[in-house]
Amino acid sequence: MKANVGSIDRTIRILVGACLIAATLFGVIGPWGWLGLAPLATGIFRFCPAYLPFGFRTCPIKK
Repeated sequence: MKANVGSIDRTIRILVGACLIAATLFGVIGPWGWLGLAPLATGIFRFCPAYLPFGFRTCPIKK
């Protein structure tokens, strides 16, 4: 798995995922907030499988 998630994308994914999970834990939103695990995991591992079929990369290419 090569990294395909850049630093800004990674930060946004981690923040959104953490906010969704926190909102679920505090009872603000329903159980669908556990979907925040997906962006949280892709941000932590710097790999998004949804980018593969389209060839997207938000991180710089190493030379």
